[in-house]
Amino acid sequence: MAIDAMLHEFIDVNRDVILARTRERVRSRLWPSVAPGELEHGVPLFLTQLVETLRKETTSAPLPDDDIGVAAARHGGELLQLGFTVSQVVHDYGDICQTITALAAEQMAPITVAEFGTLNRCLDTAIAEAVTEHARVTAAARSAQETERLGHAAHELRDSLNTAILAFHTLKRGAVAINGSTGAVLGRGLMNLREVIDRTLSEVRLEAGQRRSVRLSVATFIDEIAATGFLHSEYRNIRFTLEPIDPALSIDADPQLLTSAVMNVLHNAFKNTPPGGRVVLRARANHGRLRIETEDECGGIPATKGDLFQAFGHRRGADRSGLGLGLWIARKAVQAHDGEINVRNMPGQGCVFVIDIPLAAKTLDPQAV
Repeated sequence: MAIDAMLHEFIDVNRDVILARTRERVRSRLWPSVAPGELEHGVPLFLTQLVETLRKETTSAPLPDDDIGVAAARHGGELLQLGFTVSQVVHDYGDICQTITALAAEQMAPITVAEFGTLNRCLDTAIAEAVTEHARVTAAARSAQETERLGHAAHELRDSLNTAILAFHTLKRGAVAINGSTGAVLGRGLMNLREVIDRTLSEVRLEAGQRRSVRLSVATFIDEIAATGFLHSEYRNIRFTLEPIDPALSIDADPQLLTSAVMNVLHNAFKNTPPGGRVVLRARANHGRLRIETEDECGGIPATKGDLFQAFGHRRGADRSGLGLGLWIARKAVQAHDGEINVRNMPGQGCVFVIDIPLAAKTLDPQAV
């Protein structure tokens, strides 16, 4: 190729080689990982944008920075749709720049000082605008999701409150007994109100990174949760069993966050267990860790269900009430305690949700001795 060839022409002629070498750079890097579609779609998009910008620079009306920014911003949005991260955007631009520079030197078609300046200006502007747009779209999507969650939570609160008010007025007239079905409706409405409020408070604290750790007796902590569990079982006609807990066990935890996690799992068990079924809550030590298990009789989780812990994810039963956020928040709360949560499926019978967190340092774990 001639020495005085324009840079955009050099890129056009060597496009396939540049793409192949850039893809090889992308494949060989240790970080960030390669996104789906990055090699087949992302890299060519980068190169096309760069050539268009460089070609404009050779005309009597060079492409203004604003126009470069608009194109890059649009490109950043496209990359987000393809599943790219900000790190991948930045590194791919850099990989293309290095490939072009190395190939030009190899073919003795060095980039002039002016072209090199234009190349770097284009890359700087493109990176900045693509990353900015990427962040803007991500923030907008997050805001939309938060708005959706708040809207659903408000509807849940209103529906539960309306149910409780109607039941209260019925009971107030004295037409029915408090211990009958109307009383159960009132109880369920109040329990649902409590669940939504606790879940929302936990989500706010998790998003804000707020956590306080205090020493808790496991037996006392679980007893307080069980008190609410017995109310749930009464209103839903489900047998609830709390297995004995070693009084010597203790944990260092945020009471509100961990209570929310266990209550979300327990409420999920009651919601998916049919009337007449059984829910069991147990807590036991296991090699320096505490396992809080909630066993239900939901009939098992169908193989077609996806990740139950995903926000707005799959519901495991016919009950479609709620947002599908309970288990998601439970996982976040457990992870904030250096723990993990998983589910053991028992097809045809039920499932066991297990919260696994560290025991307090001075707690004696009999199985670890």
